[in-house]
Amino acid sequence: MSSSEPHRDHHEDDEPEMLAEEDVDEMLEGEDADGDVAMGSDDEGEEILLQNDSIAYFDSHKDSVFAVAQHPLYPNIIATGGSEGDADDAPGMGYVIDTSAAVSRPVLPPSYNSDPSAADNPQSTELQPLFAIQGHTDSINALTFTLPRGDFLVSGGMDGRLRVHAVSATSSTAQFQFVAESQETEEVNWLAPCPSPDYPNTIALGASDGSVWVFTLDASDPSNPIQIVQSYFLHTGPCTAGTWTADGLLLATVSEDASLHVYDVWGAAAARSLVTDNGQTVISLTDADQRFAVEGGLYSLAISPGGGILAAGGAHGAIRIVGLPRNLSKPQPPQQRQQQQSAAAASAQVGAILAAIAVQSDSIESLAFSPNPSTPLLAAGSVDGSIAVFDAARSFAVRKHLRGAHDGESVVKVDFVRKAAGAAAGWLLTSCGLDGVVRRWDLRGATAGVSQQQQQQQASSGAVAGSSGGGAVSGLVKEWRGHRGGGEGGGVLGFVQGETGERVVTAGDDGLVLVFEA
Repeated sequence: MSSSEPHRDHHEDDEPEMLAEEDVDEMLEGEDADGDVAMGSDDEGEEILLQNDSIAYFDSHKDSVFAVAQHPLYPNIIATGGSEGDADDAPGMGYVIDTSAAVSRPVLPPSYNSDPSAADNPQSTELQPLFAIQGHTDSINALTFTLPRGDFLVSGGMDGRLRVHAVSATSSTAQFQFVAESQETEEVNWLAPCPSPDYPNTIALGASDGSVWVFTLDASDPSNPIQIVQSYFLHTGPCTAGTWTADGLLLATVSEDASLHVYDVWGAAAARSLVTDNGQTVISLTDADQRFAVEGGLYSLAISPGGGILAAGGAHGAIRIVGLPRNLSKPQPPQQRQQQQSAAAASAQVGAILAAIAVQSDSIESLAFSPNPSTPLLAAGSVDGSIAVFDAARSFAVRKHLRGAHDGESVVKVDFVRKAAGAAAGWLLTSCGLDGVVRRWDLRGATAGVSQQQQQQQASSGAVAGSSGGGAVSGLVKEWRGHRGGGEGGGVLGFVQGETGERVVTAGDDGLVLVFEA
């Protein structure tokens, strides 16, 4: 989701008939239900203002940074977007920076440093812009590089403009050339690149009027460099989030009108007779179906790596788990006509509501599936400041509920580290929130190497989880501070972390872009 404002519920007295909190606590594995809290102290606000853990910073933005994107081949190339000021008529502005200039911090203790005193006051590198993204008359609130090679940088704004720049990049240089712009809607809410190598340089766009657009970019055709592939008008409210299946064949979107549509963009589902009566979608669910209805709307989406499960999150902490068709990218068997019954059986799972969950108390702002099939986890970040982790292999039972994950401030984004090393693969989760802090969690439970006695001592002493002493009951292994938080003009509105999570680059509501090192 690209919007920076959390979607707080307006009907908190309405109690959906979902899993009760007391039932959830009984399902927590080997942990006290209250053991995942403990985040900071009463004077922590002062600490946030004084502590800066970044190894580099970029401060050319004059107002909030709403969007951040990372080149798929060269993760040191970062694009950021926001507003050029707080005036109503302030234009949008974005920048491209190279984070390779950031100097890593030494991992040895100060006594091993040639200048031990320098370790007490580490310097943060000031980054300079490589390129300015201009031409928007209102804030840039969505950015993406196209897949698979990052040939284009696309910006979407609150002015409805979609602006495209061609990218020529290596590990050490990057050049940008404006290609064209398109304006099909009043306001762009989000952008998502298609991951299919068969349809390169294709993006999807969700708009404030509920429309959804799919474009293919082709700079070799100067008469039509931004080509409309599909346009959909099924949502009746703003389209709040969208994501592709891993094979890039299906596009899922949700809306404030509480509807979910999964589009058969390239016709792969139609070839297997899996589309609905409208001829456009594989799945169309609305609040007319009481099993799916979420009063207050839907705001987040995630699809499992295997593509068979979709999670949609919305108001009141509601999450709906829906079945998707599998293996659309595989060729049809020769005896297709003799297998109509098998196709019908497979389609019975498509669109089925597999689970309805309501563990958290406020809107679900972000959802993420673990990239490792052997650890089928779903993480959900909420406006109530908590992160819930569900086990997909156990009917989405709650594995963890980190109630104090971001000190009661909205969790803006959760994202698994895609290529964590060793036994941590599929278990490391990064999160950011309006408290201005970025955190890294190990969802296996208590941090490896910390005894149960040490964990109890930390909990009883009120020690902040994830401090330099290592490990914590909550599973917090690292946190990074440097952004202002806790109120208007503060908080982390997004981040990127590459494949390995070794460096995290943030977009701050305070106008800062910070680079942190794991």
